Amino acid sequence: MPDFQAAAANTDPVANADAAAAAVVTVPKVAPFLWIEGRAQEAAEFYVSVFRNARITGVSRYTQGPAAGSATVSFVLDGQHFTAFDGHPAIPFTPAVSFVVGCDTQAEIDHYWERLTEGGKPVQCGWLEDKFGVSWQIIPSVLPALLDDTARGTAAMEALLQMQKPDLQRLQDAYDRG
Repeated sequence: MPDFQAAAANTDPVANADAAAAAVVTVPKVAPFLWIEGRAQEAAEFYVSVFRNARITGVSRYTQGPAAGSATVSFVLDGQHFTAFDGHPAIPFTPAVSFVVGCDTQAEIDHYWERLTEGGKPVQCGWLEDKFGVSWQIIPSVLPALLDDTARGTAAMEALLQMQKPDLQRLQDAYDRG
């Protein structure tokens, strides 16, 4: 049996995926499963390159049966397990489901915003759609506190509604003036 822990410790996503391909993978209680037509490994490698605490934990390629030509790629982003599947036909994502990335600084917001909009598109209020069609919310960690049920919270919400990428200082200033 392959040494799964050693493979998971490898920081090279391609080498890690190859080493872990035959490893026994357990399924977490709850984890997102992303159907990305024909691009599962590309998506996993992209996401792993965006997040600092991330790794590919396994790749399974299907050569027989109804899933022949497809693969699943398991990966972890900052402790959250994901699986990407490159099945056919394409099933589009919608903004009805999104992944929230809480950021402590403007530099973090800028990093995730710039990387996840590469080939994708900004939306509004911290929402974006990446190049695979997956929706993300890049928000300041303090946002829930700024959006309290007061005039100050209303001022912060009004400021947020004018933004695509959140500006932490502008949100704080709006709250303080509210």
